[in-house]
Amino acid sequence: MMELQLENQTITREFVLLGFGDLPEFLQILLFILFLIIYVMTMAGNIFIIVLVVTDSHLHTSMYFFLVNLSLLEVCYTSTIWPRMLASFVTGNRTVPVHACIMQFWVFGSLAATECYLFSAMSFDRYIAICKPLHYMTIMNNKVCLILVAASWFCGFVENTVLIAFVFQLTFCGPNEIEHFFCDYTPIMQLSCTDTYKAQLALTVLASVCTFPSFMFTIASYVYIIMAILRIPSQTGRKKAFSTCSSHLVVVSIFYGTIIIVYVLPKTEMLKEMNKVFSVFYTVLTPLINPLIYSLRNKEVKKAWERILSKWKTLD
Repeated sequence: MMELQLENQTITREFVLLGFGDLPEFLQILLFILFLIIYVMTMAGNIFIIVLVVTDSHLHTSMYFFLVNLSLLEVCYTSTIWPRMLASFVTGNRTVPVHACIMQFWVFGSLAATECYLFSAMSFDRYIAICKPLHYMTIMNNKVCLILVAASWFCGFVENTVLIAFVFQLTFCGPNEIEHFFCDYTPIMQLSCTDTYKAQLALTVLASVCTFPSFMFTIASYVYIIMAILRIPSQTGRKKAFSTCSSHLVVVSIFYGTIIIVYVLPKTEMLKEMNKVFSVFYTVLTPLINPLIYSLRNKEVKKAWERILSKWKTLD
């Protein structure tokens, strides 16, 4: 560990990410293979959606504009954590410079906050489409969609920039081992040898502002959507629409729920021990299944893929 002696204190220059602990070699190999497969599938699914929507003019609608942004976010979100973690399995090197660790959380946290707001925008889009279909094109025009997406990205990065400002006020001069598989806010603060009250308060306030209103707005939107679905006369159509909306709602609830548990709720001993497990849900599970839930099951996406395949066959 690189250290700097200053005023009888040892200033930490590197952190050690403990990851999933000191597992036997064969388990580390299995975890590496499993996580590599998940990472490749996540990247492939999200990049596929981006390419498909960009290249097919039939998908140039507000809904797919939001989905492209979600997929782009997931690509960046996943790549912030996974390559570094996979490399540690291969090289065994778990050290990361303090400034790089803080930067990883800033990017990851900003993208997670952006996803909260983006889910809200997407739920609003679906609410207008299903509950007010005659006004959909008027309300969800290109300008409104662009503003909603831009606001989601802007607010996400601004909020986490404020958090990082508090982290830079901390001094790290004691233990340097982070009990996590990536650089998260709370584990970093736990290593500080200065008072972290303001930093903890800022996390609780900003995380609450980011998650609770977005979550409640999303839930409310889907409640109205489900009520509209129940009025559909066709039982088959009602069942299909309800299945789609319920799957959306499950994924959104898992994402918001685990983030609220990790960043908002009081840090009891049990929650501290479970934080790493809960983090897997919003860093691994949701980026993997979002393309499937929101896009790949969609008939329009399947038709777009068929159109591209037919074009390729024609070229051949």
